[in-house]
Order: sequence, then structure tokens, then C-alpha cells
Amino acid sequence: MNKRPVISIVINAHIPWSIHDPVYEKPFFESLSDTYLPLLEIFDRLDADHVPFHIGLSLSPSLCCLLSEVRMQKRYLDYMTARIEFGQKEVERAAALRGESAERLQRLAQYYYDEAVERRIQFSERYERNILKVFDYYQTKGNIELLATAATHAFLPLYISQPEAIQAQIETAISVFRFHFGKYPMGFYLPEFGWTPGVDTFIRAYNFGYTICDTHALILGNPAASKGSFYPVRTSLGVCIMARDFYAARDITGEDGFPRTEEYRDNQKDVGFELPRAALASFIGKSPCRLATGYKYWARGKTIYEPETALKTARTHAREFLHKQTVRLQEASAYMKETPLCLCAVDADAFGRCWYEGPAFLEALFREANHADIRCVSPSEYLYDQDGSLFETVIPSFSSSGESGYAETWLDSSNDWMYRHIERAIERMTELAERFPNESGIKERALNQAARELLLAQDSCLPKRIYYQEHAEYNTKEIENDLRNFTTIYESLGSSHISTDWLIKLERSHRIFPHINYRMFKRKR
Repeated sequence: MNKRPVISIVINAHIPWSIHDPVYEKPFFESLSDTYLPLLEIFDRLDADHVPFHIGLSLSPSLCCLLSEVRMQKRYLDYMTARIEFGQKEVERAAALRGESAERLQRLAQYYYDEAVERRIQFSERYERNILKVFDYYQTKGNIELLATAATHAFLPLYISQPEAIQAQIETAISVFRFHFGKYPMGFYLPEFGWTPGVDTFIRAYNFGYTICDTHALILGNPAASKGSFYPVRTSLGVCIMARDFYAARDITGEDGFPRTEEYRDNQKDVGFELPRAALASFIGKSPCRLATGYKYWARGKTIYEPETALKTARTHAREFLHKQTVRLQEASAYMKETPLCLCAVDADAFGRCWYEGPAFLEALFREANHADIRCVSPSEYLYDQDGSLFETVIPSFSSSGESGYAETWLDSSNDWMYRHIERAIERMTELAERFPNESGIKERALNQAARELLLAQDSCLPKRIYYQEHAEYNTKEIENDLRNFTTIYESLGSSHISTDWLIKLERSHRIFPHINYRMFKRKR
């Protein structure tokens, strides 16, 4: 068996559904500009240079619906147009500066302006507004392995007592995946790495080849995995479980990780929060809030940002990352007969939106690995090379990637109020699915919309943001609105009177999952 060290990079991309929603639109546009398009750009370069690269990628169904939504595509182009127009003024403003650092600021302003123009062209012309098609292209070539995840990225352990909710999340996800990518997914990415005993029942029922847990799920499992996170295990139901490598992920997302280096760009400092409001009018319009413009001039070391210096640092960090993981894997292989694995699973925003140089780091990593004593593979490629009969049988412990590693982030005094209402709505949705099994016309549309509203209320980002006090009041209202919409439909069906005008407006604002089928909430016999 080949014991050459193996790294598997897995990226999870999710953004809550948002249409004309300033709180969620901004992260979506920034992620598209700073993460998704740069990732595709490095894939294009690697492919053109014949550099092999293999990666796992989870695109949440919510995100897939956003990326394929015509209105959001148009609004993104409008956003980039405003960013370009603002950039023209910023280039002019920088040209008028005088002093020791004026020339460097002028170069930076021009750099960001050119980047904004390139991003708009890349999205609208090169990719024809359809980046899902490009991800699918690289999947077909074998460079990307696309994983499924829950429809609205729900934190599944909190719904384990209501199997209808989990089956609806998974069945909707499979439907969206097959619609966009034309095949059945091999792996299932657990939202927030949320695991509790019993989740494997659903992974097995829907025939996924594997899923991924956090490190301590195996370390504290019953029994504890003897090879830690370096080798997969299987549950008593035969579900294959792989574990995120804590140390590898920490290098990229940890408080002391690579992104904290002084040469890298400080993404928190933006001229949108520094210039007078009058100078921002062309970008923020009538918005009462200041917005990030993308024109960021400072490095973390409180000096003017130097892109070339940061790029060199990213390449150095890629070599350092590979070396560290190679040493760890070689040390682990001394105690194993099998090939050890480093599975580095992180959120997509780590490569771009949160760490501007992240895509350059990733590109350098693949280029360096091509000449190093280490292989970069997708999760299923690694599993294909292993003898499944050697996997230990382990029951992973309750775990997540949240605060303290359990459910605290999604269930504490700030957000626990929501679950009794969601649980009641799940019971009612199950009742509706069984009471109206063969509806059509306006009733079927209402039932499908009720299912959408319930799924939206389960998005894990909503309670997480409430927990971290990020637009807490706004996210609370989002959950309340979703549940209120659901209840209105439920009561309307009970009285056999549905307002067609109201339903049409709701369908237009929440047109996520266009092929949803409310019958997925029926109890399995």
C-alpha cells in the first residue's frame, strides 16, 4: 500500500438565502468577488499549466439557488458597476495625494480598480453569469469532488428527534444537487460538523459514501479511534466517517494562523468606513449604513499594503504548511500500517473574503505539492485506495465546530426560544403532508411554500449570528417572519381559504428550491 503522505482539502461554501436583502446581499457579493471567482481563477491557471489539483467542495443548496437566481446575478453586476465607478473616483483621489506614501496608495487604488473590472468581466463574459457550470466542468474533469450538504445548512443534531425535518433537508439537497450537477453526490458535508448518534441513520438511508466530523468526534468516540483523525472509521451501520484535522485547519482559520501575518491585508479596514459620507454617495446610495467598498489600503502590521510582498508570503506559508503536514503524517505513519490522511476542511470564506491572500496560498500549495513528497487528493479518491475492512467501528461523540465543540453556538439563552416554534411547525408540516397527499394547483403551491418557509427557518446561520450578536435583531425577525409565513399558510389550508395575491408575493420573495416537493415531510413507514 502507498504510504506517501496524503492531504485532502475540503471547502464548504454556504450563504443564507437573500433577495434584495442588504444584510445578506453584502456577504454574498463579497464572497462572489473575493472567494468564488478567485478560486475559479486559480483552477483555470492550474488547469492551463497542467498542474494536477484535487479538492473537495461543498456548495450548499441555498448558495446554488442564489448563484442561479437571475435577479441576484443582475444585482451583483450592478454592485460591481458601482464598485468600479467608485474606484474611478478613488483613483482620481489617490492621484491628488502628496507625500511619502502617495505613490504606493495610487498603485493600490489602480490595482483594486483593475481587479473590480476583471471580476465583472470574468463573471459576466467569461463565465456567462453561471459559475455553477464552471464548478461542474472541473467536477467532470476530476479536479473537484462536489459534496452535498443540508438544504439550508441546518444544524442536524437539534432535529434528531424529528426525522421528518432531517429527511426534508437531505431530500431537498439531493434534488438541487442533481438538478445543477446531473449526478448523485458521493459525500455528505455535515453542516457545522454537527454530529450526534443517529445521524448516520440518514447518511446510510440516502446512500452517501461518507461524511466528515470534527476531530474530537473520533477522539472522544466509543471506543476512541485508535488512529485519531489520521484514518477513517465506520459506524455500526457501516457509514464511513472522516475527521477534520484540527491542526491543519487551525493554520488557516485559527487565531494564530497564517492569515494573522503582518504582511497580509487587513480586511477590516476599508475606505468605506474612513472617507466622508459624501465621497461614498455613488457606492452606498441611500443606504443609512456605511459599506465596505473593497478598497483596502492597510496591512495587518499597520503599514500600507503591498500585494507583491503578501503574495511572496503566501507562497512561503504554502511551503511551510506542506512541510508541517508532511512531518506530522510521516510521524503518524510510523505507528500505522495504513496510509495516514490530513483532511483540512474549512469554510470557503477563509480563502478570499476573510483571508484575501487565501486563493494565492491555495494555488501555491497545489504547485508545491506537485514537486513534494505528498499527494493532494479528494476524499473519495483517498477512500478508494483504502481497504474498508480495516476501518474501526466507532460511535463518534456529539460534536460540532462551534463554540466549545458542542451545541452551545446554536442552543443557548440567546436563541433557544426558536426551537419550540420550529418543532411545532415541523409537526404541522408533517400533518399537512399526510392530510393533503395528492394536491395540485394553488393548494400544492401553498404546501410547497410552507415547506420552503420551514426550511429557511432552520438555517444554522440565523441562530449562530444571534449567538455572536451579529445583526441579532434582524436575524431574529427573519426566523419570526419565516415561521409567521408558515403559520399563515397552515391556517389558510385549515380554513380552505388562501390569498392568491399574498402567496404570489411570498413565492416571488422566497423562490428558493423551485422544484421542492412538500410530500418529503411525510413520515416514512
